[in-house]
Amino acid sequence: MSDALSTDVLIIGGGIAGLWLNARLRRQGFATVLVESASLGGGQSVKSQGIIHGGAKYALHGALTGSAEAIGDMPRRWREALAGDGELDLSGVRLLSDAHYLWSPGTLAGNLTSFFASKAMRTRVDQVKGAQLPPALQDPAFKGKVYRLNELVLDVPSLIARLAELAGDSLLAGQAITPLRDGDQLVGLQVDGRAIRAQRIVLSAGAGNQALLAELGLERPAQQRRPLHMVLVKGRQLKPLYAHCLGGGPKPRITVTSHPAADGQWVWYLGGDIAEADGVARDEAAQIAAARKELSNLLPWIDLADARFATLRVDRAEPAQSGLVRPDNAFLAEQGRLLVGWPTKLALAPDFADRVLASLARDGVQPQPATALPALPRPPLAPPVWEELLP
Repeated sequence: MSDALSTDVLIIGGGIAGLWLNARLRRQGFATVLVESASLGGGQSVKSQGIIHGGAKYALHGALTGSAEAIGDMPRRWREALAGDGELDLSGVRLLSDAHYLWSPGTLAGNLTSFFASKAMRTRVDQVKGAQLPPALQDPAFKGKVYRLNELVLDVPSLIARLAELAGDSLLAGQAITPLRDGDQLVGLQVDGRAIRAQRIVLSAGAGNQALLAELGLERPAQQRRPLHMVLVKGRQLKPLYAHCLGGGPKPRITVTSHPAADGQWVWYLGGDIAEADGVARDEAAQIAAARKELSNLLPWIDLADARFATLRVDRAEPAQSGLVRPDNAFLAEQGRLLVGWPTKLALAPDFADRVLASLARDGVQPQPATALPALPRPPLAPPVWEELLP
């Protein structure tokens, strides 16, 4: 394949960060090509729970951290996009829940009351009772307290599909990626033997950034991976639940999101503390046993006798931090024409795009007269994980 291409911005990595950036750039008149080696959203994106955080869960220590401040504006930006009048038109993307909830088992209810009375949290949280409770918690046996957070939960497969639509003809399926240099200057990439020149090259391939940097002869920015061992539960008795359950520590004891399967049943997707270090150390059978026990302790009125369980390991790829802590913002590093970044979480995809656009503006990068792209081999959409693991 020798047809050379020229574009303004060449993006490597078709997860939500790359797709969102691609749509923003195209809306501003830039010509783009986005290369994906496998399936769109198939790395971390499709394994996300779909929560657009406003930072409340990061403030569980009682003070709004840098992380909570950085992410606080994200729900508004996503809501505007979903309504069709934001920075992107995401109307048609399925909203699974207009709110995410925080619930405390009876024993911890007091902690929440004082925490949410703090001025920092006042605009973000309301207590809910009775018919306002999430369906799965509407049971006489439920004794805890529930707060409604200004967060939302999206159907990630429908988000990926919409962002792929907004990409138009700019998507390219490509596996072998090598540098294209003019002397010692990087001017583009060779993708499966096709030269693609660009004013800027953006690596947004999540965990794939590490191998791409190595291919370009670079060691920095360094990457870290924080593993998770998520649990999926499918059953006829499950009702929708989108909530963090408060434990004693800074992380939610369990975070539940609910996803509609093709056969009409609900699938619960479990993250939070159960999926962190102890969960990562457990094998599948032990992790399923731990999840069953946790659910029967927290939600004893839910009948799990016929429920089916599966687990899924996910690596969160991020810029390296000291002590493997969670980064607070989207991250972008620049080296000549090369930009390398990680959004660090789904909700921060708009922040990642902001950083790339700010870099282009600062360097005076403008859209060049574009030539129409030839028909390119297009990467497929990633299937939902619950359809693959619990058909």
